[in-house]
Amino acid sequence: MRNSENPALFSEQSSGTLRLIGYLAIAAALMAVDHRSDVLAGIQRRIAGLAGPAYWLATAPVRLGRAGRDAVAERAGLVRENAELRKQLLLAQAGISQIDSMSEENNRLRALLEARNRLSLHAQLAGLLEVDLDPYRHRLLIDQGSEQGVRRGQAVMDAHGLVGQVLEPLANRAEVIMITDPGHAIPVRVARNGLRAIAYGTGEVDRLELPHIPFSADIVVGDQLLTSGLGGHFPGGIPVAEIREVRGDDSATFAIAEATPLAGLTRGNQVLLLSYQKEPALPPSEAAASAQASPVPAEAAAATTAEAPQ
Repeated sequence: MRNSENPALFSEQSSGTLRLIGYLAIAAALMAVDHRSDVLAGIQRRIAGLAGPAYWLATAPVRLGRAGRDAVAERAGLVRENAELRKQLLLAQAGISQIDSMSEENNRLRALLEARNRLSLHAQLAGLLEVDLDPYRHRLLIDQGSEQGVRRGQAVMDAHGLVGQVLEPLANRAEVIMITDPGHAIPVRVARNGLRAIAYGTGEVDRLELPHIPFSADIVVGDQLLTSGLGGHFPGGIPVAEIREVRGDDSATFAIAEATPLAGLTRGNQVLLLSYQKEPALPPSEAAASAQASPVPAEAAAATTAEAPQ
């Protein structure tokens, strides 16, 4: 009878132990060979080359996730940078527009100053508060009134030509009727030959009409119209309009001329109020010297004495 406490020498457990000892011996031999020589280096390189694709496939999800995260972060940064650059661009464009507007306003003021210097008239600068271009009334509201010396009928012009005349001065503002108002008419003359006519407003901001012109009158397209000075409301010689068309009327008796106003009726923020310059009063000393330089004749003095009340 076999004793169960003493296992057989070559049992399954003992065979496993022998295989382990064999494997360890083979590993030790390989380690010794690898340490002593370079025989196994080529095999290791081949094995590493075969394991490369597997490693690349195993790490692909990690690399894809990192690349996606970097792409999202980079896109968010680009979006923020783009928004900031767009904001800076808008601010720069606003600044440039403001500079252009200031430069244009400066040019208008310079042109008004030059126009005032060309005229031997007193010119008062006024700003526009409101523009009314209703088809049946063309009016302006300016920021100067009777307290600033504005008078009814005073001529109003800009740097290029006549705008209209003061219709109703108030305390600190005044209403101006424009030359294109349907109820406005102005005596004009042709600068080229002095031909006189009347220019009427048409309710259109870019058109004046000169009716009842004889066919024999010398007026052609391109002629410039100036104020004639007749009527006393407008000083003579102020540019008004330029002839753009001459045609016959419905009765074929007279010609009708159409003209384009020279003033920038829909542009600019300032106008000039015109008035005749007054002769400055002489100081008392200069007045006395003038009287001594030109004494009153004896006949005139005698007549004055005779007419004086007793």
